[in-house]
Amino acid sequence: MTDTLRPAEPASAAETGDGRRQLKRSIGVVGGTLLTLSCVTPASTLFVVVPDLFGTLGTATALTIAIGSLLCIAVAFCYAELGTLIPSAGGEYAMVSTLAGRLAGWLVFVLSLLVVVIVPPVIAMGTADYIAPLVHVDPALTGAGVMLLATLAGLLDLRANAWITGVFLVLEVIAAAVVAVLGFSHAHRGAGSLVSMQVAGAHGSVDPVTAALVVSGLAIALFVTQGFSTAVYLSEELEHPRRDVARTVLATLAISTVIILVPVAAITMGATDLKELTGGDLSAMVTAWSNTAVGTFVSLCVALAIVNAGIVMVIQNSRVLFASARDKAWPAPVNSLLSRLGRFGSPWVATLTVGVPGALLCFVDLDTLYGVTGVSVTAMYLLVAIAALLGRRDGHRHTPAWRMPLWPAVPVLLIAVLGYVLVQQDPAYLLWTGGITAVATLYWALYLRPRRDTHWLVSLPEDTRT
Repeated sequence: MTDTLRPAEPASAAETGDGRRQLKRSIGVVGGTLLTLSCVTPASTLFVVVPDLFGTLGTATALTIAIGSLLCIAVAFCYAELGTLIPSAGGEYAMVSTLAGRLAGWLVFVLSLLVVVIVPPVIAMGTADYIAPLVHVDPALTGAGVMLLATLAGLLDLRANAWITGVFLVLEVIAAAVVAVLGFSHAHRGAGSLVSMQVAGAHGSVDPVTAALVVSGLAIALFVTQGFSTAVYLSEELEHPRRDVARTVLATLAISTVIILVPVAAITMGATDLKELTGGDLSAMVTAWSNTAVGTFVSLCVALAIVNAGIVMVIQNSRVLFASARDKAWPAPVNSLLSRLGRFGSPWVATLTVGVPGALLCFVDLDTLYGVTGVSVTAMYLLVAIAALLGRRDGHRHTPAWRMPLWPAVPVLLIAVLGYVLVQQDPAYLLWTGGITAVATLYWALYLRPRRDTHWLVSLPEDTRT
């Protein structure tokens, strides 16, 4: 973590030659990896998201996550190349706008905004379940408190947040390791169960998991390790973005896949029966494998992991809003507010804009929003893959950047697979996401496109322009 402690640039937030504000470079690859891993938040993903997959996919959960992780390697290649080619806090929308057109970039921005609005409060509400060994509190109130705490932390200097999230990350990795050790040491079935494709049905029956269910589950499986894209959002604050973005993306995906997939395999093998596995009560399983003290320790580590995830998601999401305002996506007064930077160099208005509504969303019924998130992530990856296919045209061909192997085969294959996964999703989730995208397209057509000379002007930091 020594690279997070090097002296920052003298200016807290530079202003470019065209009057635009840009974030300061204050973290290296280790600090970026800690922040990015914390956004993946392996332990909270394991305990909050994976149980839903167990309920649908049973013993096929590990296989589905493994397939999703393989797809994410191709996605990570696209992010690594485009993130070094277009190192902007705008992340996906800056990359896609530059390479595939401004409308495509706008739609990616809307999809990413859906993800960043939905995910933090949903995960934050899970905190109540894991502090239950100490105190019973209302999930909505707990989630709102976590979101407000994360918002306050997000106002600090990014270097300080790298330390905070690094400490929390160590605890959640320990929790995941404890689950893995306990699960494997109490195995009730062999490794063959990981491909047995069974789920508990009604009245004690055993139902098969079909290939169609696995494909449908891939949207959530992609979301399980989705946080590796945070490295792209941090590219303006990495000291050597042309080099460190790719390193951070690929390292984060590898580490997070191991931290999540190994415990999932252990849980699958260690569950006493198929009904217990499908029920997905991981805290109860850990307590049964050990004792109440160990179960309490793991639960509290998960609670800290959720707080950690909230901090990093607020950091990431505020950077997206900051970049959109700097690129003039909104009316002038809104752009002026969202692009303001505080004394620590963080976009404080954008941070509050993300965090406070997130706290309010904890009081809203979010039952269907995991499905909407899965569709949004899949569609966003699809557009990023298209941009990667176009990323070596014309002037970008010779721009200094990390280059993926097996181009163009990787993005072409990814486009085909993600397109198929997308059309296999629940029609209701597709309609929700499609409706929001349609409204966003109208905003583009009626407001942004007529002002194309003055609005939605995607920019790069001056020190990365070639």
